[in-house]
Amino acid sequence: MRAVALLLLCPLAAALTGRFWHLTDLHWDPDYDAAASGGQVCPSGGSRAVPAAGPWGSYLCDAPWRLLASAVRAMSSRLQQPDFVLWTGDDTPHVPNEKLGEEKVLYIIKNLTTLIKEAFPDTKVYAAMGNHDFHPKNQFPGKEHRIYNRTAELWHPWLNDASLPLFRAGAFYSEKLPSPSVRGRMVVLNTNLYYDKNEVTAGEEDPGGQFQWLEETLSNASRADERVYIVGHVPPGFFEKKRHKHWFRSGFNEQYLKIVQKHHRVIAAQFFGHHHMDSFRMFYNDRGSPISVMFVAPGVTPWKTTLPGVNNGANNPGIRVIDYDVDTLEVLDMVTYYLNLTRANMVASTQEEELPTWEEEYRLTEAFQVPDGSARSMQTVLERISEDPRYLQQYYEFNSVRYDLSPCEEACRVDHVCAIREVDFTKYNECVKTGSSASAVISGWFLLFCLLLGLLSPLRML
Repeated sequence: MRAVALLLLCPLAAALTGRFWHLTDLHWDPDYDAAASGGQVCPSGGSRAVPAAGPWGSYLCDAPWRLLASAVRAMSSRLQQPDFVLWTGDDTPHVPNEKLGEEKVLYIIKNLTTLIKEAFPDTKVYAAMGNHDFHPKNQFPGKEHRIYNRTAELWHPWLNDASLPLFRAGAFYSEKLPSPSVRGRMVVLNTNLYYDKNEVTAGEEDPGGQFQWLEETLSNASRADERVYIVGHVPPGFFEKKRHKHWFRSGFNEQYLKIVQKHHRVIAAQFFGHHHMDSFRMFYNDRGSPISVMFVAPGVTPWKTTLPGVNNGANNPGIRVIDYDVDTLEVLDMVTYYLNLTRANMVASTQEEELPTWEEEYRLTEAFQVPDGSARSMQTVLERISEDPRYLQQYYEFNSVRYDLSPCEEACRVDHVCAIREVDFTKYNECVKTGSSASAVISGWFLLFCLLLGLLSPLRML
């Protein structure tokens, strides 16, 4: 009885929850001009005509400054003092290399760095470079470069002294999380080194020695009993909006996958950008059990991709806050906020509004009825997306941040499910082939059924 009384008086302490922001794919277009006509609205629109451009942006353009400032203000108003901010790159607009140059790239990084610093002056920011944050874009070297050095100077308030040499040498680094009570570590990668459009590193086995460094960092974290977040821009695996479209070169993709499988016990979660879309990726052990999850956050830019074959490849601007267990770094929940760009521009055309409204789009645990964002829970989400058309459609609408509300039918389901399930190149191809064959069989039986029904209908009338 005495023990029970003591337990009632001193209940077990609940897990402490921390919160942080994830911001990605800002793609500032400094020359955006909503008042211009035709193709002159934004260089990032290319040769496309841009009708109905508004003060907060256009789906055919990268982000104007007003949109980016409103996103950061929305972040600071909803959570002024996060534990930290993840900023996973892509700051410059989608324009040809000749329209940028090193100084323009650095000018854009500098202005966005200042924007984030002013909104979160006392907050640690873990920043990663995106494939557009270089000149020429995509061509990141695995060695020291002027852009790495200049960016390191801009981010010096966020980088500790031990991180600076690593960043200057290859734009990657690792630091302990800011709270002394958290046995956690942030590992920020330069996965642009593995991008299949990066010709500089095409013939290398380990550009910048980053894979070896990652192995050593994760091994040291294991010995120190630390949990780790892995952060980067370009993710491994495949783009869910275009079948067979991958970003890593095959050998680099395989190396990354093996490292995650080997060290999954210390990896609490992975956070990436690049897609502009909202999705996730599963990692499994040799027995097929889920061991890790990668969250791919939606972008702030609404820019509609020019990748051939992608339908409705734009998005509403999105930002995300993540709840996590400060002891284990397990993801407990995440809330995505978004700006309905069409509505914001319509409101601005009829009345003066200082700032548009960023709404809560969804909360992970509520939308998919799971207890948290662990690998096991996200496997449940994947199974629901794969098997239940209602969850599939809900996920699909979240994927474009409610831009594309069209039905996600069978081919669409195969593309998304296989991209989420299979990061490995060979297994992805098998998944698509099997899924497509099953779809063809189902379609064939359905057609046969309809034909038989048509033949039998007149007989029933006799």
